[in-house]
Amino acid sequence: MDAIMLLDQLWKGTVTAVELFAIVLVFAIPLGMAITMCVRVKFKPLKWFFEAYIYLFRGTPLLLQLFIFWTGLPMIPVVGPYLTFESRFTTTCVAFVLNYAAYFAEIFRGGLLAVDKGQYEAAKVLGLSKTQTFFRIIFPQMFRVCLPSLTNETITLVKDTSLAYSLGVTELLFRTQSLVNTYARPVSTYLACIVVYLLMTTIVTLVMKQLERKYSFV
Repeated sequence: MDAIMLLDQLWKGTVTAVELFAIVLVFAIPLGMAITMCVRVKFKPLKWFFEAYIYLFRGTPLLLQLFIFWTGLPMIPVVGPYLTFESRFTTTCVAFVLNYAAYFAEIFRGGLLAVDKGQYEAAKVLGLSKTQTFFRIIFPQMFRVCLPSLTNETITLVKDTSLAYSLGVTELLFRTQSLVNTYARPVSTYLACIVVYLLMTTIVTLVMKQLERKYSFV
């Protein structure tokens, strides 16, 4: 197998995997925070809805959710045609974002619970508004508590991008398997794929460690 061909295919697969990873992080983290805030509201129907959402997406396999989004949603009577996505990649992104938002929501909820209630009272005494209290006082402390869990979840996301293979998205694992099927050299090809995944997880780990160092002084 030509080394240039191998590197080219692995590079293209890596780019797709990184695109999926970036899209999920950009949308899932703020969505997870929004869900966390909704779960804390006093309006019971809204609270129950998002608690059910978290329960559903955390309680079922992501792989199953991918299949449902691709083949199941379009089969729903009346609304099915409006739930059909343009591409397999778009379907994968939506399923990943909704799944990871549920996990991030629980991580953020745990971080908020870890912040001492006295912080809220102190901010009120200082005359800070609710918005100022959250972004200046609560959020930095919550984020510091959440960082280790966020790091683990982000590393898991890097590896979970391989699940896009199940829908035929041409990410890293898909292209690796195609090379194996074409050239019948599984050992060297799989080893190259492993190296790429390790490089990606190493980069993510280093970035998250830098954030942990930064917020350790908050």
